[in-house]
Amino acid sequence: MKFLGCLSTAAFGLLLSLEVSDCFQVTPSNLVRRQKDTSFSLASTSDKVRPGSAKLDTPWEELGFEFRPTNSHVKVTFKDGEWGAPELVKGDTINLHIGATALHYGQSCFEGLKAFCHEDGEVYVFRPEENAQRMQSSCRRTMMAELPTERFLEAIQVVVKDNIEYVPPYGSGGALYIRPLLFGSGPRIGLQPSDEYTFLIMVIPVGDYYKGGLASPVDGLLIEDFDRAAPRGVGAVKVAGNYAADLLPNMLSKKKGYPIGLYLDAATQTCIEEFSTSNFVGIDNSQKKYVTPKTPSVLPSITNKSLMQIAEDEGLTVEQRDIPVEELSSFDEVLAVGTAVVVTPVGSITRLGENGEETTYEFGDHELGETTKRLYQKVRAIQNGEEEDKYGWNLKIDN
Repeated sequence: MKFLGCLSTAAFGLLLSLEVSDCFQVTPSNLVRRQKDTSFSLASTSDKVRPGSAKLDTPWEELGFEFRPTNSHVKVTFKDGEWGAPELVKGDTINLHIGATALHYGQSCFEGLKAFCHEDGEVYVFRPEENAQRMQSSCRRTMMAELPTERFLEAIQVVVKDNIEYVPPYGSGGALYIRPLLFGSGPRIGLQPSDEYTFLIMVIPVGDYYKGGLASPVDGLLIEDFDRAAPRGVGAVKVAGNYAADLLPNMLSKKKGYPIGLYLDAATQTCIEEFSTSNFVGIDNSQKKYVTPKTPSVLPSITNKSLMQIAEDEGLTVEQRDIPVEELSSFDEVLAVGTAVVVTPVGSITRLGENGEETTYEFGDHELGETTKRLYQKVRAIQNGEEEDKYGWNLKIDN
């Protein structure tokens, strides 16, 4: 077993402004960092770090969705035509070339997934292979080097194990949010792909994305004066620029009292596409239908994919198709679904007319719908290890 130091004395002086105190290539599967220094030792049964043992300034049950410092992040670099080994890095800043293509030409994509603590104290990550494949799709669209699935999963194992105490304990309702990021880090002044790429994963303990979570339906606003993505653009991949385009309309919606916005298709402005950060799902209880948009401009949500399978198991007919905006009036329940929000019930969607008139679609009398509740409980039970994982969605962390 061996590990390689990656900071020489000279390099440390150069990188001091990064606030990086240690960085090493990981080859053993059972190395742990001690709290007060940068030495390492083999983990034994007696000193095994447990999920939920970190000291936070907020109770685990009251966590929101915001940045919190943890032990480390993981870094993998693509250089000279190949990906290197994962490196654990202490600190939360990076050193980036001024000519990096991520800064000039938007070569940047990211993912989001979660790790959950089960009742036996073991930690599992929900469907990471799907995130690896979706990131590869984003890389192909933006001409970035694709990180192999095996290296992606290896990096997940490394960073979750090193931050295992920040996984919220079983029963708290929280999760360890895992944010992989891949971007062009090599310099290019002319418009062309980079020759160097950096892959990072940061992890953060989180609670509900929207305050109140499942118990509190949110009000949505139909966004008609902005488009989320062009029909043949990059809406179906998770590139950073997609979210920058939503910042202004998202802020304007919130100022009007609507915490979530719903976009229509850019070409015709007649069909539902996607919420700001989540897929749209409409539930027709009388017809037992689960309806979600099918369009090349919408990001394929892994949570939505999972819910579609669960919905079929529950006897619902799943329809992926165009959804005219007028069909909002036929839904008994509306859901915003995604990794960050999991399942968020939407109590209403308001359409503002040019002359200030409002048309509001109400769902379930602004109460939590039974189908929403059932689907949420099913997916959370699988994530928390409370129900059989018959589809093999959970990946165990070898802690």
